[in-house]
Amino acid sequence: MSDGVQGYVCIPYKKGPSVLIDYWKKSYNITEIYFVTATFSNESLLYFYNGANHYILASFRDLPIVLEDIKKENTDRLTLMFSLTGSLFERATDKLNYISMYFTKYTYGDPEISDLANVIAKRERVKKARLTDMLVLTAENLKFVFPYSKNVLVLELEGEKTHRSDQKYCERTTREGARKGILLSNLVSFSILEKLR
Repeated sequence: MSDGVQGYVCIPYKKGPSVLIDYWKKSYNITEIYFVTATFSNESLLYFYNGANHYILASFRDLPIVLEDIKKENTDRLTLMFSLTGSLFERATDKLNYISMYFTKYTYGDPEISDLANVIAKRERVKKARLTDMLVLTAENLKFVFPYSKNVLVLELEGEKTHRSDQKYCERTTREGARKGILLSNLVSFSILEKLR
C-alpha cells in the first residue's frame, strides 16, 4: 500500500491507440482502468462542459505520479482528478458497475460525516464511499471555477443492474443523507462500459 495520495483520474477518451492507456495498463501506480460514459448534472455542466461523454477513468495510488503522466500526454481536453481525503467505508466487490460523484455546498464536521457514513453503509450495493478533493486540469481557461472542489463524495456501486436503475439507487441514497441534514448534489456519474485493467 502506498503512502501517497490515492484517488481517481478521468480523461476524455480519444479513438485509436493511446500511449498513456497502454502505459497505465502496466503501471504499478494505476490499480484499475475503466472505459465509461459520463453524465454530468445540469448544475455541473456550466463548469465542466467540453463536449465529451466517453472517458477513461482510472484509480491511482499516488497523485504526483499521475500528474506527471498527464503532463507527458499533453492533453488539451478537460481532465478531472479526485484525490482521496477520507474513506467512509469499503466492502469487497465482485463487479463494479457505476461510480457517482456528489458535492456539498457546505462543509460538515465529523458528527455529520459519521451520520452520513452510517446512512450510506446501510445501502448494500454501495461498496465504497470516499471523500475527495477535485482538481481540474485543462489547457483552456474555464469560464467559471467550481467552488465546491473540496467537498466531493464518491460512491461506487456493484451489480448487474441497468445504469438508469443505478442512478436511481444513488438518488435514493442521497435522499437518505438529506434526511440527516446533509444535502448532496450530483456532480457526475460514470456508467462502466468495460474494464480495461
